[in-house]
Amino acid sequence: MNKRRWWNARAIGLLAATIACLGIFSVGAQQQQNPPTQPPQKTQQKPGDPQDKSNPDQVSIDTVNVRLAVTVTDSKTGRYVVDLKQSDFEVYEDKVAQEIEAFTALSDQPLDVAVLMDTSNSVKPKLKFEKDAAVSFLQTMLTARKDRALFATFDSQIELHQDFSNRIDLLTKAIDKVKAQGETKMYDAIYQVCEEKMLAPSLAGKRRAMVVITDGEDTISERGLKEVIEIAQRSETIVYVISTKQAGFFGVQAGTVDRKEDKELKRLAEDTGGRAFFTAEVIELERSFSAIARELRSQYLVAYSPINGKYDGKYRQVEIRLPNHKNLKVRTKTGYTATPPRTVTGAQANQ
Repeated sequence: MNKRRWWNARAIGLLAATIACLGIFSVGAQQQQNPPTQPPQKTQQKPGDPQDKSNPDQVSIDTVNVRLAVTVTDSKTGRYVVDLKQSDFEVYEDKVAQEIEAFTALSDQPLDVAVLMDTSNSVKPKLKFEKDAAVSFLQTMLTARKDRALFATFDSQIELHQDFSNRIDLLTKAIDKVKAQGETKMYDAIYQVCEEKMLAPSLAGKRRAMVVITDGEDTISERGLKEVIEIAQRSETIVYVISTKQAGFFGVQAGTVDRKEDKELKRLAEDTGGRAFFTAEVIELERSFSAIARELRSQYLVAYSPINGKYDGKYRQVEIRLPNHKNLKVRTKTGYTATPPRTVTGAQANQ
């Protein structure tokens, strides 16, 4: 695939395959390959839709698990709390208590991160700031070969410069080459990366996060905030936003962080379980990235099968409670859309 142009026949074919392979709950089609630390996955055959016995590569994946990456912090100090047990947690879906089926601390679990950089004309004076932001984050995060990152940009076009890799040299080289031009397709870029990369069958069961570096001024996207939040939640992608709005050519520009665009960035991050950072100087940027790195190493995985087993396409609210720890703050994605499960072929599962 030409890494600088995604809208080609192969990309469209991959898009069709990836949409067909997963529903709202990311569960691997080949469960025997899951590492022991992953939660047990359930499969069930849908009545009236039997598996095609003439096709040995067809695999039924009527997924039932909802997987939540959960961050817990001390309300007073903001420090991450990493010593909780499954019995400390309660899960509610649409205010109905759910049974927790799996619970795991994620500090040592492999992580796939997508780094998206705004390279539109509006950020031209800040491009060096953005490049420093991206490189700083990758140097902080990719400390183990089991972790991977991809790097993409968005302006009038959406371009993948480096696919998932654990080689910082390749990622840094890709970042150094980008230039600012055109308008801003931020929401389209987030949606496309979630759809084509984070929903890929090869990432089923893995941890996924996205860092978006932008000034937050989307100008020509066809997708909207609601659609982007929905696909990020469906692909189990935690979105973190680094806003460079206050970063000027020589430092800080005047202004506040309460614009409409800022509020949308905050909502995008919070509804997917992440955070939004508004930075003005490199030292603040480094602190923001360090916070993201610590957070991703301090989370819990909580999985449950919804009592409401209907795939009715409706949005369901999710809430995590710690009834015996009133001094702690919990953050996870706010919900998901109950879309029907799909059937995956063996060939698609290996993509």
